[in-house]
Amino acid sequence: MKVIGVVGMPASGKGEFAQIAAGMGIPVIVMGDIIRNAVKAAGLEPSDANFGATATRLRAKRGMDAIGQLCVPEVRSRQAPLLLIDGIRGDAEVKLFRREFPQFTLIRIESSFKNRLSRVAARGRSDDFKTAGELLTRDERELGWGLGKALELADLRLENNGTLDEFSAAVSKHLEEIRMDP
Repeated sequence: MKVIGVVGMPASGKGEFAQIAAGMGIPVIVMGDIIRNAVKAAGLEPSDANFGATATRLRAKRGMDAIGQLCVPEVRSRQAPLLLIDGIRGDAEVKLFRREFPQFTLIRIESSFKNRLSRVAARGRSDDFKTAGELLTRDERELGWGLGKALELADLRLENNGTLDEFSAAVSKHLEEIRMDP
């Protein structure tokens, strides 16, 4: 089984990458869904603060690869030749996935702060924010989980500062290359 992981700063295009993959018939596991489900199960409001606190609590209790640990059984249950894990946040998760899945490829999505901020303002998720300061705070929190180190471990880098059509074409090309590579 080939497993692709996607890593990037908040609002860099990870979700868009996952939608493109799903459109190509590639199963997608969203790591953020683990957090969203834990917040819901705790009866908390779906907010950035509650998602962040829950993720931090899980990592404190189970280790920095906690969210990855919770994803591994889901990945194995899919029995797909190629699968995408969306939303890696730390190097501990990357190391776990490389250990568990020998054919693991990590793709880094890069996007400017300005573009990320405008995407956040447009998408309207419950955990989104509106100001540059709030995005910086989220960046700092995720960097504290090892996101910077995870970004450095990427096998491929994809820039997402152009149009959606340009990004979609680049993602499709890379996914097809990975799918076809023995």
